[in-house]
Amino acid sequence: MITAIFGPGAINAIIAIGIFNIPVFARVGRAGALSIWPREYILAARAAGKSKTQITVEHIVPNIANQLLVQGTIQFALGILAEAGLSYLGLGAQPPMPSWGRMLFDAQTRMVVAPWMALFPGMAIVITVLGLNLLGDGIADILDPKSRRRR
Repeated sequence: MITAIFGPGAINAIIAIGIFNIPVFARVGRAGALSIWPREYILAARAAGKSKTQITVEHIVPNIANQLLVQGTIQFALGILAEAGLSYLGLGAQPPMPSWGRMLFDAQTRMVVAPWMALFPGMAIVITVLGLNLLGDGIADILDPKSRRRR
């Protein structure tokens, strides 16, 4: 919607993708925080006289940081797909700025003659998104306290 209103361009695509991702991180952060607030060590911190801000900074944020980091890798991969899609439609980065989506759009008219023109940007998108998803999965495994106990 933002790129349709304000016109095509890389900056408008980045703003649109960023605004789209705000609620995702807000939901993940809120859900993580709500699951931590009733725990005993939070109650002990409250009984010790710490303010909600102090408790949030010292206890809540460190305990949800891993969830937000994993969500960040997943959303970054989805952001790459969204930018490629917007550029394919002509709403993302404009020539001469390179974009995988624009490369795919330009290559579709030459598929019979030069299929590698679509193959390489398409494989770059696939490998990058797959790599980011695997990175997020690996970070989740490393930071999960339940998996540490089994080792």
